[in-house]
Amino acid sequence: MTTLCLVLTLLLAACLITWMQREKHWLRRWEGVAKSIGMRARDANQLPEQAGALYHARQQAEQQAEQRRVFETLLGEISQGIALVDEHLHIRYANQPLKKLLNRQEIRPGRALIEEVRDHQIASLVQEAMLEKRHTVRRIQMLPSSVGAGTDLGGRHFLIESAPLPTTSGGGAWLMIQDITESAMTEQIRQDFVANASHELRTPLTIINGYIEMMQDGGTPNPASMKKCLDVMEKHGKRIARIIEDMLAISRLEDSSTPLNCEPFSVRACVQDAADHLAPMMEGRNVRLEFDFPKDGGKLQGDRFYWDQVFTNLIENSVKENNRPGLVIRVSGEWQQDHCILKVSDNGIGIPAHDLPFVFKRFYRGNKHHSSEIKGTGLGLSIVKRAVEAHGGTIELTSTPGVETSFTMRVPLQHTKA
Repeated sequence: MTTLCLVLTLLLAACLITWMQREKHWLRRWEGVAKSIGMRARDANQLPEQAGALYHARQQAEQQAEQRRVFETLLGEISQGIALVDEHLHIRYANQPLKKLLNRQEIRPGRALIEEVRDHQIASLVQEAMLEKRHTVRRIQMLPSSVGAGTDLGGRHFLIESAPLPTTSGGGAWLMIQDITESAMTEQIRQDFVANASHELRTPLTIINGYIEMMQDGGTPNPASMKKCLDVMEKHGKRIARIIEDMLAISRLEDSSTPLNCEPFSVRACVQDAADHLAPMMEGRNVRLEFDFPKDGGKLQGDRFYWDQVFTNLIENSVKENNRPGLVIRVSGEWQQDHCILKVSDNGIGIPAHDLPFVFKRFYRGNKHHSSEIKGTGLGLSIVKRAVEAHGGTIELTSTPGVETSFTMRVPLQHTKA
């Protein structure tokens, strides 16, 4: 329905522009006649019939100019970029949103479309719509080589629509451009999430089903073998449960209608609980934990459940990704006037620079050399980021391999839940 309204508006604007061009041409001819006989428009009552017609034509032209300004104002308020081109693909009209969408300071009428939009995909679509005389729609992704340096359009997704204009409107075609980058990225995230979740669940389920089939076929003759099978099945069953729990946690964090259960709590006590929970995993690994908090432990207003997960996941991530002895994990908190700075750092192997932009993505695994081991759900750092953001905070990751890897969180002290 929105597209239909825009098309009708475009057709009216095109007709108006064409009529105005014809009126201006007719008006110039009559002005030449009036000038040649020394007449003025304000003396229309004393002018001959031809000059009176000139006066009324001027009034109509002014009315049409006002209508055109109204159309341009309306087209300037919508989010879509609009352009009208002639049969030679030269721009007749472009609204203000088109300049913003294409990151251009100016789009000049009379110039070739390809010179102004700088992407052959758009020009080709308009030409195709004119040649085939039909409404054409296409989703495109801007090419960095087309938009040039110094712009932020490379990789952005656009919905392009074009259709020919009737000859009564001067011919040519109309073009509409809409930025759909956000929805395209959301769709890609959804597809990646489904694919990755399916993969992560398939592996433990396959192992469990394999042991079940072996046991059904009588392949476990002694109690020791039976216990080994049950232990492996329990391990992978817990992994499936952890994946589902983490997926539900992310879902709740991303659901704006689900409020946080905010209450004051001691951050140091929260970190200590996380360390106690992970104590069995750290046993025998020669890992040392260091805490640095104010004497009162540092107070924070927030949802303790999610902060337990934040510190558990960050400490667990440090332990899992560092197998060599001598690992030191330091958790600190610094309270300032309106926010606190929480940091979890370690002196482990670090994270390569090319992995840093992706570590908070769901199911992302950086260390491929031990990816076959069961090391977690791949959702831990995604939960950390979303939990911090749900409390109005930010998280930053820095890493110098072999020296220090730090997760720094800045959280407002007076955060109120939405």
